[in-house]
Amino acid sequence: MLGSLTLENFKPFEHQKIEFGNLTLLGGINSSGKSSVLQALLLLRQSYQEKLLEKGQLALNGSTISIGRAYDALFRAASENIITFEILSKTGTQALWHFKYENKEADVLEILNNSFIDRKIYTELSLFNERFNYISADRTGPRTFFPMSDYDVRQNRQLGSQSQYTAHFLSVYEREHIPNEILSHPEAKSLGLRDQVEAWMNEITPGIRIQSVPSPDIRIAKLEFSEGNNDPYQPINVGFGVTYTLPVVVASLFSNPKALVLIENPEAHLHPRGQSKIGELIASAAGCGVQIVVETHSDHVLNGMRKAVQSKKINAQDFNIHFFCKKAKDLSSVTEITSLTVDEHGKLNSWPDGFFDQIEKDSLELL
Repeated sequence: MLGSLTLENFKPFEHQKIEFGNLTLLGGINSSGKSSVLQALLLLRQSYQEKLLEKGQLALNGSTISIGRAYDALFRAASENIITFEILSKTGTQALWHFKYENKEADVLEILNNSFIDRKIYTELSLFNERFNYISADRTGPRTFFPMSDYDVRQNRQLGSQSQYTAHFLSVYEREHIPNEILSHPEAKSLGLRDQVEAWMNEITPGIRIQSVPSPDIRIAKLEFSEGNNDPYQPINVGFGVTYTLPVVVASLFSNPKALVLIENPEAHLHPRGQSKIGELIASAAGCGVQIVVETHSDHVLNGMRKAVQSKKINAQDFNIHFFCKKAKDLSSVTEITSLTVDEHGKLNSWPDGFFDQIEKDSLELL
């Protein structure tokens, strides 16, 4: 499992170490660096998958993530033209990459010779293999048809960089049992993925039924929603929240222990009660051994996670919370992180200014 990530001279970070638990929540104001943490991980994965990292290069733009030019990657007040990523696994395996900044227009950075990379990192961490899913904030919204990919879905069990293969994924694995039976919803008809997804989605949209109909000959899958025995609706007629939430639920339920899942804004287009429920499900999945990193602006998502701690679905020591804020530095600004913990009752140990102001400090009053 991923233990920590240290960033130097990368985007808003001069020098920052981020510790990861089974569940890690990244909170804070807009443009404070939360996405930059996920981007650093995705850049490493992308470059490894495209067989560039082991050749000594980091690709800033690719099929998974694109951040622009080298100039966009370098911390504005950097004292030297070197960007550093360091990863430590939970077992202590280390990888330290130094990237040389030479041409501000370049979209590939060269790895310096003084980097230190234990090659076990590539086999030890799910960041670099198929036990991985990334639920982007820019995920595919409601539409009549969705694309299919046997490579991503059948071979790698992934939903796609924009969750565009969720409908195909459901059609392939709908009857396969979820790997963590403890996540089974009490109202579900079976342990099959579709029944479990429907039961959990009913916490957000009561009565909803889900059907995925693939058309392999034209490489598209149709996603249909219905209520009870009524005729199905196209996704565009149900609302953005259902389609946006679906990949979050699928990834949480169907990821194996030790898998790594990165989720951006799970609360998108959801009612507060739904946000709390999705936070509880994510935390419960992390309690089953799936490592999940969540970027969120929602106090309701956090409260759902605190509720999971309170009900013993995840241990308090496995839940890391990091609050991002900006501080002035010379003519630029630098991001600093305050790390928080919760006790076994789900209560936060401290309360930095500006952190989810709507939450009551010592309460678990959930919608």
